[in-house]
Amino acid sequence: MPWLLVDNSNTRTKFALGDANGLLEKRAWLPTPEISPAALEKVLEGFEFEGTLLCSVVPEKARILRDHLVARGPLHPLTWRSDMGLEIDYPNPEQIGADRLANAIGVNARHGAPAIVIDFGTAVTFDVVAAGPAYCGGVIAPGLGAMQDYLGRRTALLPQIELEEPLSAIGKSTVEAMRAGAVYGYRGLVREILAKLGAEMGGKPVIIATGGDAALIARGLPEIGAVDPDLTLEGLRLAAIRNLA
Repeated sequence: MPWLLVDNSNTRTKFALGDANGLLEKRAWLPTPEISPAALEKVLEGFEFEGTLLCSVVPEKARILRDHLVARGPLHPLTWRSDMGLEIDYPNPEQIGADRLANAIGVNARHGAPAIVIDFGTAVTFDVVAAGPAYCGGVIAPGLGAMQDYLGRRTALLPQIELEEPLSAIGKSTVEAMRAGAVYGYRGLVREILAKLGAEMGGKPVIIATGGDAALIARGLPEIGAVDPDLTLEGLRLAAIRNLA
């Protein structure tokens, strides 16, 4: 029987099934603010599993998830103390987000190390995995969506926009000007951080992107070797093999 893999992030919480052979097709998600025992009962209807691997960066919701899921079998919360197949080269490992650990596990298994994982979520995180393999740390910056939401809230005449590839750098409307600033500007942020990380790491690390805005931003960044939308879940599946099997 498979395991339930839970990626509890700030915006969305994803649920997937996986076993020793790979991720399975059955998946679901909830907006993280809506997590409650009743919502979990509904969203997990039809899910059959023998244990849960929980990855959470939202402590309040993690408690609800643990209380609900522990009755359905063993539950392992991913932390730096988990068996991950990675060393930790970080002075205060308890500060490392579980999602960042999952990404490090996933990238090492699927793409090798040394590597940099860029996870485009509510925040964008850059995580460095050395050739050991070892998790070494990284960078945290505001997410693209968060920056756009702030601009819409804090300016009287600028609207909320849907992010997509700009038509040109010279915006011919307010919306197009905002898209150009968001997408081209964000690619500049990512490129500069990658340059600094690469210079400190030495060599040529593989660079993998994941998360909601990964495909859009990576489209204009040849530095990014691949977009892997299932990287976090794959890391959780591999952690489940080590900690639940």
